[in-house]
Amino acid sequence: MAGDGGPASSPKADPGLLGKLLDTLETGVFVQDGAGTITAVSPRAEELLGRGAAELIGRDAHDHLHRTENGAPLQRSACRLTQAFLSGQTLLSGTEWFARGDGGVIAVTCLMAPFADPREPGGAVLFFEAPDLTAEGAGSSSSDVADRLALVAESTTVLTSSLDTDKALRALVGLIVPRLADWAVVDLIGEEGEVRRVAVVRYWDGEYVNMEEFLGPLPAASETSRMPLSQALRGGAAVLVRAEDYAVPPDSPLTEIQQDFFRSTGMHSAVIAPLRAMGGTGGRIIGALTVGRADQKRPFGATDLALVDDIARRAGLAVDNAQLYEGQRRVAENMQRHLLPPMPKILGMEVCARYEPAPHASKVGGDWYDAFPLPDGSVAMVIGDVVGHDLAAAAYMSQVRNMLRAFAWGEETSPGAVVSRLDRALGHISDAPMATMVMGRLEGPEGGPWRLRWTNAGHPPPLVVRHDGRTDFLQGGEGMLLGTDLPSTRTDAVTALSPHSTVVLYTDGLVETRSSSLQDGLTRLSAHASWLARRPLGEFCDRLIELTRPVDNHDDIALIALRPVPGAGPESRAG
Repeated sequence: MAGDGGPASSPKADPGLLGKLLDTLETGVFVQDGAGTITAVSPRAEELLGRGAAELIGRDAHDHLHRTENGAPLQRSACRLTQAFLSGQTLLSGTEWFARGDGGVIAVTCLMAPFADPREPGGAVLFFEAPDLTAEGAGSSSSDVADRLALVAESTTVLTSSLDTDKALRALVGLIVPRLADWAVVDLIGEEGEVRRVAVVRYWDGEYVNMEEFLGPLPAASETSRMPLSQALRGGAAVLVRAEDYAVPPDSPLTEIQQDFFRSTGMHSAVIAPLRAMGGTGGRIIGALTVGRADQKRPFGATDLALVDDIARRAGLAVDNAQLYEGQRRVAENMQRHLLPPMPKILGMEVCARYEPAPHASKVGGDWYDAFPLPDGSVAMVIGDVVGHDLAAAAYMSQVRNMLRAFAWGEETSPGAVVSRLDRALGHISDAPMATMVMGRLEGPEGGPWRLRWTNAGHPPPLVVRHDGRTDFLQGGEGMLLGTDLPSTRTDAVTALSPHSTVVLYTDGLVETRSSSLQDGLTRLSAHASWLARRPLGEFCDRLIELTRPVDNHDDIALIALRPVPGAGPESRAG
């Protein structure tokens, strides 16, 4: 006894507590085991659900009760209660819908409480009837099934219409706002685990507003934080969030930022869903989608949760595809740039080259340029385009370039003879498909006079820009493209070059477009080149591409320019 100096006796837990709770609470309660099967139910739960205990006990709680706002079965991956139960979390939900015995649904607010003893898995769900929706909320478009289906369909369309991640996400938030919410936020996880807020859009006074002040890097998701965004970025289920959920002491730097964000935006209700790289629950987490309501009065419910989770799954797949494609594009572009040679420094000559990948990263690989001095003192310059726009085309381009260099260096012969020899060899010692090409050879003593000798294998014509702005597209020397296996006699053409004239070779991406003719592109190129004739060669090349590139260009661009300038630069054979 305590009075005898022994230990005080400990109070014992009431073994009948569960029964008393079930019988006396005004809140509906049901208990489920580790498999999610209902094992006990309170009288109030029977009353709210319009079902007797015999109809509930032994049934799977999710399959038997959990519904969308419209009474449809709710996907397990979209069910907050099921996800909390499976992860052993305590959850106070927003509005959920349970199936009633009369075929209808009842709107409820729930507390999911797992058992603390791991030897006895399971938990209890306490629920009570949620307040009725307002007439305004009940008639909103977010509760209309047809509009929901249309929103899902449109989100799929915009997400799959572009491999540009930023463009696809901007289009997505433009769909969500204001049809589902008046705020939409996208956070993405980078390759090194860093988190960046890449899109924040608000619908205000009939207009979309990009809230750039909220964009930028975020702290990484804490491994211990229980707050919604952190859990979503760690792979947790989509959740309904109230402003009160963030009115607590912050448990991480990310939570602190989210608290400030909720206060600044005035959001009273939100859904936060993870973006997964793959469908299902096992995909790599690449970010989170948040949709919020500030001006729209009705809070989000379970149906909204399911809809946002569905859209987030589609967005995750689209972002992952875009990132994978971007990675492949970077590999192809880097390979292309490393395969293209540096420009040589040659006494009396200025040489400049540029390569620009396609604007939407859809076509990389086939365009190339080259310039190198020859044994007799002349200078070769080449532009070419191998059929194809992929890594294989980049590899073939390297084969063709190296073969051409070998043939050009091995014999002192004309461009037409070199290209003819290359054409004959392609089918025997290379897998390269068809290609177009212009090979030019600048001949003459160091101080001039100079002449350009060239041959053209199915390529857009060379352009000569005189120092006074006059321009000429060089005709002559035309022959068939390479790789046709057809007999072809290749000839050379020759023109004189005055000092400070610029010879421009380019690929078709600079002048061709689906919406206009090749002649329009050539006219545009000639006009801009004339205007830039006296600019330094590097500026000439940059501005020429900038001004001439078609607005709807979908191809990459290669360009090389050579300008004879007496006394320009020290001699170097780097090539």
